[in-house]
Amino acid sequence: MTLDSLPYGAAYLRLSMYTSDDSTHHWGRPMQHRKPPPHVYFVVSAVFHYLGPSFAVLLFARVEVLGVAWLRIASAAVVFAIWRRPWRTLRALDPATQRLLIAWGVVLAVMNCCFYEAIARLPLSTVAAIEFLPVVALAAIGMRTGRNAFALVLAVAGVYELSHVQLAAEPLGLAFAFANAALFATYIVLAHQVARHPAVSGIDGLAAAMLIAAVVVTPLGGAQAAAALGDPVALLAGIGVGICSSVIPYVTDQLAMAQLSRATYSLMVALLPAIATVIGVVVLTQLPTAGELAGVALVIGGVAVHRDMDEDAGKLHTTSGNKYGRARPANSEGEA
Repeated sequence: MTLDSLPYGAAYLRLSMYTSDDSTHHWGRPMQHRKPPPHVYFVVSAVFHYLGPSFAVLLFARVEVLGVAWLRIASAAVVFAIWRRPWRTLRALDPATQRLLIAWGVVLAVMNCCFYEAIARLPLSTVAAIEFLPVVALAAIGMRTGRNAFALVLAVAGVYELSHVQLAAEPLGLAFAFANAALFATYIVLAHQVARHPAVSGIDGLAAAMLIAAVVVTPLGGAQAAAALGDPVALLAGIGVGICSSVIPYVTDQLAMAQLSRATYSLMVALLPAIATVIGVVVLTQLPTAGELAGVALVIGGVAVHRDMDEDAGKLHTTSGNKYGRARPANSEGEA
């Protein structure tokens, strides 16, 4: 008896001889399991990056500024502790990687304290605009085409329109805002290293860094947060701020950074002032001027014009696979 004489059910067996038995293949060609584009992760991160702090501004009426920062970091650390057991990650890592996570944790703690001190004194959109300024250097390092350089120019012009900073208005607030900006650029460098690190997953590294941040921030804001522990409304609001500000955005940051070069991610940070302006309108009724709306348009245009060179390289590798349709792996480390 031959395969040709078998009933229809066996015809599938005959066909399967010419296709892979791997469930990821269909009709001899790879089935693409589509992950959300990294830009989607970034937008989610950007929205929550300022949605949580906008609620924190409202919480300042009940809790001191650094107390809110402590509630944010401590509640996020508890969530990550339950979810990822970060102490196991720290024990298993080599000393160099441990030092990387410790540095990231210290930056997270001090950055959030400076950020909250800034938004307690300045409009959210102004702090967001200043936050972008040191990141321009990170974006400029990777501008390898004229198109991307033009995108950077548009984004910087938009941020300039959004800032409208008056240096005499609130010098202490501006000092905290610029300190936060420098720390934010450092955060991007460290977080991107962890997202691409071969020894630890990005989210596990984040969980360990957040645990360290909780230890660092306790001497700074623990005493100010003590009053909130007896106020159920303030405590629940602080936990909500922690989840919205330090869990959701930092997790989605790691998912985005795993796919984006550092230069591209840095340019996309230009969206933050635009998103902060929108959230400032909706949550804090901080109405933008015509110039600020023009700035939002320029920033969005710059991000739309930019093209990720690493992403293009990945597509080139995928389309240049062999005749059986198997994709060649692209270099995931194509960081500018």
